[in-house]
Amino acid sequence: MKQVFLESHNLKNKFSGFGQFNYHLIKAFAKQKTEGFTLVLHAKDTAILKQEFGQVFDYKKYKGISRHKAFRIKKKYNLWHCLNQNIKIEPFFKTPYLLTVHDVHFATQTPGHLTCPQRDRFNLKLERCTAIVYISEFAKKDTHTHFKVPDVPQYVIYNGNTITDIDIPKSFVPKQQPKQKYLFSIGEFSARKNFMSLVRILPLLPDYDLVLAGNNSTNYAKELEALAKQLGVAHRVYTTGKIEDVAKQYYLQHCEGFVFPSLREGFGIPPIEAMAFGKPIFISNNTSLPEIGGEHSFYWDNHTPQHMAEVVLQGMKKYSLKKDFYTQWYISRAKSFDWNETAKQYIDVYQSILS
Repeated sequence: MKQVFLESHNLKNKFSGFGQFNYHLIKAFAKQKTEGFTLVLHAKDTAILKQEFGQVFDYKKYKGISRHKAFRIKKKYNLWHCLNQNIKIEPFFKTPYLLTVHDVHFATQTPGHLTCPQRDRFNLKLERCTAIVYISEFAKKDTHTHFKVPDVPQYVIYNGNTITDIDIPKSFVPKQQPKQKYLFSIGEFSARKNFMSLVRILPLLPDYDLVLAGNNSTNYAKELEALAKQLGVAHRVYTTGKIEDVAKQYYLQHCEGFVFPSLREGFGIPPIEAMAFGKPIFISNNTSLPEIGGEHSFYWDNHTPQHMAEVVLQGMKKYSLKKDFYTQWYISRAKSFDWNETAKQYIDVYQSILS
């Protein structure tokens, strides 16, 4: 029986972007029929995975030392699937190699004449590739713009919606509860996510609080807190830190709208999660986000406070006048991003390479 090795050690950070991608793709794989090959999960805690998935998969325990060239995994698999472009773990032997590219933002963050370990590592991955999967048309275009891509089969396979079942206990209340209606966003506290722009619009939106979820132990989070105090809106900004799924669902269900002013996204799962609740979506008009948002999301063409606030106010007005239409459209669009369909497309790619 042939074996497809999934370099999936990012499962150890289940609530990170890559962790969510790995987990939900694997969960969808467990529901599919695979003929002629088995999938091998590479993870730190294989016991937990075995409890959830049993004998559906084979397992290989992750060891950090395997990042180093001399200690790379020496078993030769029929196909090695590298699940994101940043992974340092590579096969010891030359083997059929599939790479999933989420985002190559590092190509523009570091000037081309300077050394960038991520860029160098990515070039080596491209040289290994038997085939490439991109998670959006933007990710494909951006990769071709900044790198010499080999002449191998290439595919665009969208991610799925991570929220398929809404399950919030009636008694559940999050630790932080805004005092008035609120806008919600979730992601890493970094310049790329551009949460600072949301704080700047609060003086222009006095009827709304702002809830931001994600790792708030960063320097960016401290700068955001200082800005909120400077603008006199600190009492209206709630930073929750990392949250469990039930809290995320609660905030999505009860928010007035979902706001996502990101400067760069290879895909962007959070807006799709918000769509599942039928909420109005306010997102940046850049990179992959128009692919995700579709024609009835509301877009920011720039991030000046006046423009952003106006888009929110006008969008809320349009949404309220045709609430049933927008709600159903968002829910339907969220359902179109299906992890089971994503898994089926990956299996087709596996079969093509293995044959």
